[in-house]
Amino acid sequence: MLFLVIENYRGGDPRPVYRRFRENGRMMPDGVEFRGSWITEDLGRCYQIMECMDRSLLDQWIANWNDIVDFEIVPVITSAEAQAAVAPLL
Repeated sequence: MLFLVIENYRGGDPRPVYRRFRENGRMMPDGVEFRGSWITEDLGRCYQIMECMDRSLLDQWIANWNDIVDFEIVPVITSAEAQAAVAPLL
C-alpha cells in the first residue's frame, strides 16, 4: 500500500529534522519502504511516498519524528491503478 506522507516541520524549521536524519537515518522499521521525497523551496514541508503493507509500521516510524514534525498521511494509488478503477465506469 502506498502512502503520501506530508511532513510540516514544526515552526517551519528544517534544522532539527535534518540533524536527526544525519545522526540516525530514516529510522524506519522493517517493512516500510521509502520511495521518494520532495521538499518545498522554503524548506518547511516535505512530501514523501512510502510503501508498507501494515499501516501500524508507518505509525511506528512516525513516532520517531512526531516531536519535531506534524504529519498528514494520505493513502494513494498509482495513476495506472486509478485508470483501471475508473475504466469500467466510463
